[in-house]
Amino acid sequence: MNEHTTVDLNCDLGESFGAYQLGHDEAILPYVTSANIACGFHAGDPSVMKKTVRLALAQNVAIGAHPGFPDLVGFGRRDMAVSPEEVYDMVVYQIGALTAFVQAEGSQLHHVKPHGALYNMAAVNPGLAEAIAEAIYKVQPSSILYGLAGSELIHAGQRIGLRVAQEVFADRTYQANGTLTPRRFPNALITDQQTAVNQVLRMVKEGKVQTLYGKDITIQADTICLHGDGAHALEFARSLHQTLTQERITLKAMDII
Repeated sequence: MNEHTTVDLNCDLGESFGAYQLGHDEAILPYVTSANIACGFHAGDPSVMKKTVRLALAQNVAIGAHPGFPDLVGFGRRDMAVSPEEVYDMVVYQIGALTAFVQAEGSQLHHVKPHGALYNMAAVNPGLAEAIAEAIYKVQPSSILYGLAGSELIHAGQRIGLRVAQEVFADRTYQANGTLTPRRFPNALITDQQTAVNQVLRMVKEGKVQTLYGKDITIQADTICLHGDGAHALEFARSLHQTLTQERITLKAMDII
């Protein structure tokens, strides 16, 4: 049994333009402990970034930058042929943009979590993972790197001296090597709410997850990702928050040292 009784619940927010969906984001914030805010490349714009930062601070939710590929049409979920140097530049640029909004509100950036294809590529590509870790370390070394549990991104962050949060996913299925089942594959998403809740409880309490093919693998759950753009995201956030609380699992963002 894993005695890990404190966990962070994070959500990707600010992934809209203008005023669209900000009400949805505001409704989810009471049920999460950290927010990953889009930085204008895959989604978001300056106005949405500012408003989302303010909403998160009003709910005492830790704020993270959510840098992605410059691919609005594909929502940052399509692989791109990029070099580590290009990834470094993209991540520095986006962290800088969100940090400015956070500091303008008198607060501090808590973490950085890459988005979509950038996240998944860095999970298995050491060069890209190192570029992301270096960008964070040079711009905001106190920030925590959120990465797929057990991935190259986590290893790169640890090597360079960043604090890391090993992330697990409530609504995604896993492959035998610990990576997420790609969205283009059948059964990549868990659509049944109770199944997703049960998967989270097992990852947090037992440190295990069942892969898509039925085999258990070991996993560390420091932070749980809840996607904010799902059709039933608010309902799921409320249910997951309630269940974890009932199980006496403390929901709290990691402290910045």
